[in-house]
Amino acid sequence: MDNRTPSPPFGYSRQCHYGRDDQIRVVALYAANKIRPPRIAFREGIDIAFVEALVAGEEEQDRFNYWLDHYRKERRRERLQKTRKLVGSARFEQESRIERELKNDTL
Repeated sequence: MDNRTPSPPFGYSRQCHYGRDDQIRVVALYAANKIRPPRIAFREGIDIAFVEALVAGEEEQDRFNYWLDHYRKERRRERLQKTRKLVGSARFEQESRIERELKNDTL
């Protein structure tokens, strides 16, 4: 049983109104966009300990990794879509950079 108060402590921008499943999804979305855990907690009001546990793989590892992969692929697709405006070597270099970042992506 969690003895902490439901209202956000000082340092959070708002109170969290998400259920646990939605919190996992939201944290994965922000993590896929390389937002740091303290910032996620501040923006969404999600408990910082829970955010850090998700990112570290200590809680809900399977579901979090599923959503993280999903949002990373979505972000990659969006970025590749934007490169279609470029031509020649500029496009190739940008696409190579996107692929390299995806392979080396860590939180």
